[in-house]
Amino acid sequence: MKRALLLAAAMGLMGCDGGDKGLPAEPQAEAADASATQTGEAAAALNEIDRSFAGSEAPDVRLELPGEGETSLRAAIADAGGKRVLVNLWATWCPPCLAEMPALDALAGDAADALIVLPVSQDMEGWQAVDGFFEAGKFSVLTPVLDQPGSLGEALKARGLPMTVLYGPDGKEIWRVSGTPDWASAAVRGDVLS
Repeated sequence: MKRALLLAAAMGLMGCDGGDKGLPAEPQAEAADASATQTGEAAAALNEIDRSFAGSEAPDVRLELPGEGETSLRAAIADAGGKRVLVNLWATWCPPCLAEMPALDALAGDAADALIVLPVSQDMEGWQAVDGFFEAGKFSVLTPVLDQPGSLGEALKARGLPMTVLYGPDGKEIWRVSGTPDWASAAVRGDVLS
């Protein structure tokens, strides 16, 4: 029960627990009974770099490109020309996801010589939802891809959105983070580029 409450608190803090997307909601009375320590632990887990999956190979999941093309995550990493690839799982129904997109676009522009930021939409409505958010001229660097029906999120065991995974040029995971870290901070940028 404690683990379920901790997970519910973490998802609530992230803002994108999937709502009616299949994740169970905890009754408010039970959630209110969670101790301050549990809530603090859940909040601490958000936005912190997790290296427990380091060395895992990127899943070979199909991704839809804008237009009619497709690629796979492994192919996108191989095509990155020796750069690191920061894969951001997001959706248009997730307010924190939308709020962090300008910072990810800035990071992608500032670190273009060493990094590619790949926003991977988890929207079930497909390009209809994504195109509305990625209207022409809104972002200078980012180009979204689509993960339908959410195979990448499932392969990465994402528990909520946003979730971001950093891969090295070899296709191996370096770290991941759930939530919205401060992408402009020197500490986070150092972790992304070091």
